[in-house]
Amino acid sequence: MTLEDKLLKIKAFALDIDGVITDGSVLVSDNGSPLRNFNEKDGFALRMAATHDYPLAVITGGSLGVVKHRMTQYGVKEEDVYMHATNKIEQFADFCKKYGLEAEEVMYMGDDIPDLAVIIAAGVGVAPADACPEVLEAADFVTPCAGGRGVVRMAIEKVMKIQGKWVFNVEKYSGMF
Repeated sequence: MTLEDKLLKIKAFALDIDGVITDGSVLVSDNGSPLRNFNEKDGFALRMAATHDYPLAVITGGSLGVVKHRMTQYGVKEEDVYMHATNKIEQFADFCKKYGLEAEEVMYMGDDIPDLAVIIAAGVGVAPADACPEVLEAADFVTPCAGGRGVVRMAIEKVMKIQGKWVFNVEKYSGMF
């Protein structure tokens, strides 16, 4: 099956945070609070997917409340932000079950060893250019950009364009805020 055939089957998107929608760096403020830098083009793509009713999930080992807050601003439902994920395939299976999806209908974006099982199980596994070697080898699609530099935008836009859904609906988009 070609990559395009696989992309045509995608009905949902799931992703890791650090190293995918962020560059994997963690800044620490003077008071010790960790900070993340999110790519707004990636955020726009998530909102576009949400306005076209694609289920969205975040599966991360992280635990910062700011991650959940930011992802809900991008259109991910709060209950679909899986924090403290140590065995990500379990959360992936829960997300699929919740929406009646087969694994082959979900695109997963990840960059490191904890993402590997989901990269393999998903219909389309996506890796940023700077992912670890095992994930790069297992991925169906490797973006030319590094984590935090448009990985999510490139992957979601690719699916939605192939499916004829990369259409901006200002009313639905405005209703997200």
